[in-house]
Amino acid sequence: MTTQILNGIAVEVSGEGDPLLCIHGLGGSSNTWTPVLPAFDGFKVIRFDLPGSGRSALASKPLSIELYVQTVEHVLEALGVDKVHVVAHSMGTIVAAHFAARHPARVNSMALFGPLLAPPDAGRPGIQARADLARSGGVEAMQDIADAIVKGATAQQTKDSQPAVVALVRECIMRQPAEGYSQSCEALSKAQPATVENIIAPVLLVTGDQDGVAPGPAVKAFTERLAKGRMVTFDECGHWTTFEKPVQCIAELKQFYQSIA
Repeated sequence: MTTQILNGIAVEVSGEGDPLLCIHGLGGSSNTWTPVLPAFDGFKVIRFDLPGSGRSALASKPLSIELYVQTVEHVLEALGVDKVHVVAHSMGTIVAAHFAARHPARVNSMALFGPLLAPPDAGRPGIQARADLARSGGVEAMQDIADAIVKGATAQQTKDSQPAVVALVRECIMRQPAEGYSQSCEALSKAQPATVENIIAPVLLVTGDQDGVAPGPAVKAFTERLAKGRMVTFDECGHWTTFEKPVQCIAELKQFYQSIA
């Protein structure tokens, strides 16, 4: 595995084979995908931290979904990659959908965890309020935000019986730079749906039965707009799918890649 900094973006590359690009969500990093790496055997795996997240520098202009899509384009260009399989989580699924709708011929497949087209309008003020809290409160606020996310975005079984997962989700959020997290929240709060009817690749959409960010009816509606979409719901799972149900994620991913081989 090699890590490199490409124009301020931290990128990890491992393995050999067809390129597979991993896009994390709000509060995530390249480590969103560590629990499911066994599913990517036979691929050249490209994991990067979005601008302002993890180890990547904050951009010189405000973060947005458009800037994230441009970052994807720049990372692939820097690595000399044309066509990719795409895996994404949460806000990263919005980025992935915009990229695939813009460049349908460049995407071989998509696997989306906790997928959403855009935040519901009723949820946008709350996301902006979280942005304001992170910006004004700094490190102390990030702890409060982390605790709230653990409470609201993980399944009850996770909280009851997987303390390491709870700690991991909490650490992911608490380690985010406050200004970067704030701008990431603002980018999500303003996100608009991609024209997903343009996507021609096969798409796997995975949600949890306790995922309040990507609830089943919304994911079903997303799936029905795709030419080649298939939806899977995990029992006793919240929004942090790859952390809460890694074994199930690996199994679904392997089956998906076998089905399109």
